Amino acid sequence: MRIGVVGAGAVGGAIAALLARAGHEVDVTARGEHLEAIQEHGILLSGAWGEYRAQVDAAEELTPGVELVIVATKAQDAPEAIRANLAKLRGIPLVVIQNGLDGITAAKAASPRSDIVGGLATFASSYLSPGRITVTTAGPLYLGVAAPDSDVPARYAARILNEALPTSTVPNFTGAQWTKLIINQVNALPAITGLSVQEVVANPGLRRIMTESMRENVRVGLRSRIHFETLQGLSHRGLRFFAGLPLWLGQALPSLMSRRIGRTPNPGSTLQSIRRGQATEIDYLNGAVVRAAQAIGEDAPVNAALVDLVHEVEGRGEFFTPAEVVARVE
Repeated sequence: MRIGVVGAGAVGGAIAALLARAGHEVDVTARGEHLEAIQEHGILLSGAWGEYRAQVDAAEELTPGVELVIVATKAQDAPEAIRANLAKLRGIPLVVIQNGLDGITAAKAASPRSDIVGGLATFASSYLSPGRITVTTAGPLYLGVAAPDSDVPARYAARILNEALPTSTVPNFTGAQWTKLIINQVNALPAITGLSVQEVVANPGLRRIMTESMRENVRVGLRSRIHFETLQGLSHRGLRFFAGLPLWLGQALPSLMSRRIGRTPNPGSTLQSIRRGQATEIDYLNGAVVRAAQAIGEDAPVNAALVDLVHEVEGRGEFFTPAEVVARVE
């Protein structure tokens, strides 16, 4: 099958390489030095799923003839990327692998004639140099649709993608998005400090802040009548229990997540964007929690503070020390 991947960055590049290794023809979009490297040498995948050099077709836009398309750009870039390839998408299932809560809605607005499938990647991947993608932690891909849409396109896409990497569908995709927001809480503090996820969690002050941002996220979800889907060992019952724990005891959750990531330093996707001089997804991660709280007439002060700090780093080009972060947030 000929499969298009719009956005061959850390997540999209890994999926593209795995699809090529599984025997599919793969057509990817990229830009700048990354595009030039892929055109010349392919995508070099390394890490948790082994090493493989994938030869793929690459350009700034998809070529005609793709039968399934995966959009794996940053959340803020997805609508424009979809519209740029709109002529090739009509009548083709479109899998939008995005962080945050708005991926399906934004994709439907950009390509109203497509069957839109939401996707959540739970593997940790890094794009640190042109043409090279490293998977630091393996994890499955979850697909689903917005209720009450038929899940037939999601099951179809999952069957194909499962040939390349572990993929399954979830009936409660909205709940899965909210659980993924909890997992994505590891991103903000590395982006603010320049430290890896493991280094952040090892710092007592930063670990307290991460724990409180996660608890705030869970509480906003519960008050918004969300039923969290089980992902990576995080369940609705467990998260509800976590939200009520004393802060000192709740810190066991980010510590456990750090251990699952492993020893290879994980910068997180938000820090990777900052290092490349690109706009981050912070408004779709912690910012999504802030907006959800506002929608029910409440505040999410810890998440709001983290959003502000990431934007300050983007603006000034300098990281904060852990002590400065603790002073600002606590």
